[in-house]
Amino acid sequence: MPEPVPVSVVVPCWRCGATITRAVESIATQTRWPREVILVDDASGDDTVRVLQALVKQYPRGWIKVIAQPENGGPGVARNAGWDAATSRYIAFLDADDAWHPRKLEMQVAWMESHPEAVLTGTQTTVRDTADKLPALPESFEVQEITFRRLLFVSLLPTRSVMIHRGVPNRFVPGKRYSEDYLLWLSILAEGSRAFLLGLPLAYSFKADFGAAGLSSHLWRMHCEVLDTYRRLHRAGYLSGSLRVVLTFYALLKFCRRVVLSRSSLHSFC
Repeated sequence: MPEPVPVSVVVPCWRCGATITRAVESIATQTRWPREVILVDDASGDDTVRVLQALVKQYPRGWIKVIAQPENGGPGVARNAGWDAATSRYIAFLDADDAWHPRKLEMQVAWMESHPEAVLTGTQTTVRDTADKLPALPESFEVQEITFRRLLFVSLLPTRSVMIHRGVPNRFVPGKRYSEDYLLWLSILAEGSRAFLLGLPLAYSFKADFGAAGLSSHLWRMHCEVLDTYRRLHRAGYLSGSLRVVLTFYALLKFCRRVVLSRSSLHSFC
């Protein structure tokens, strides 16, 4: 096995017995393995812990670690627990129902190692039906810097694609169950750190972010949490009052568009 890359993979798990094996397999098929994989059960209350413990036995001893949270705190709290337990230079986040291209860690770590100014990086992501027949990747690709202001208007850093320096002091806000990742990335950039987007499709989801499963009630909660993100940034002094107003109206337009897309997808599905 090649020398592992200095990465701790953190996967929050909640009632994910049907999908976590696929996620872990996408980690295990990396061309460069991470040093450790930390699976955090968020008090699922079903057989998730049993499935996680079974996965532990399928791989080299100590490679997969399982943390069982005493109570459900949401994905942000679960990620924090994994982050605090991590021992590697970088943290890579993956959700239990997502997957990676086999070269994700190899390429993302190599780029970050050669660009020490980068505290946080993300990659392009795509929606797929299966994890089979993944596309070949070019050796050269574009990289864009993601500024604080740009990220305010366009969320370009899906958590499934993010790799971050472990020593960053910021964490996901406890109790915030939607937009918690968006708030964290913005807070890190607002404090002067730099983030970059690698122009490679290295992460995958298997359902649309806003589609047949995106009920309007969930979309409304997500919208409210985005507004809460702007409120927190404003209170912290990172966002002017006038820009907060502009972002509030812009967020409302995006919410209306997502509702329309969700209903259209539901009608097509039916």
